[in-house]
Amino acid sequence: MKFLELFEMQRELDVFIEKTQNINRDVFKEKGLALMIELAELANETRCFKFWSTKGPSEREVILEEFVDSIHFLLSLGNAKGLSLEEWPEVKNKVDLTDWFLQTQEAILTFIQNPSANTYRDVWQYYGVLAFNLDFTLDDIIQAYFAKNEKNYERQRNGY
Repeated sequence: MKFLELFEMQRELDVFIEKTQNINRDVFKEKGLALMIELAELANETRCFKFWSTKGPSEREVILEEFVDSIHFLLSLGNAKGLSLEEWPEVKNKVDLTDWFLQTQEAILTFIQNPSANTYRDVWQYYGVLAFNLDFTLDDIIQAYFAKNEKNYERQRNGY
């Protein structure tokens, strides 16, 4: 399975959702906001910013699922604008997660306001760094994407 194939899987899921939910309008902004929310949920599960708490991060599987929730929307946004990425951006750069989440939110907002190949690629670069810092491999991401993709189909079939 190549990373590029995820774009097609996401396109098929989006078509299914649009049919199931009777969506016949442009929902690009809604997907953009959803991506920002999913990134915030990911940050919440890492607990990287919770200086007031001694509780550690959620289990790896929970964090990976939140990461992949973002990937669903990021793929969907690219498909909506005819943008894709040939391969996963493997960026090996250790960062402070709190700073990186803030910068990633900014990159997402920039893309939503100016959806271009460059701004889209920038967001993926941020996600590549997040994956590296969260110790997720491309294989981890693809396997989790498959699982969540099927779960999303099931949710639609059951009136989510």
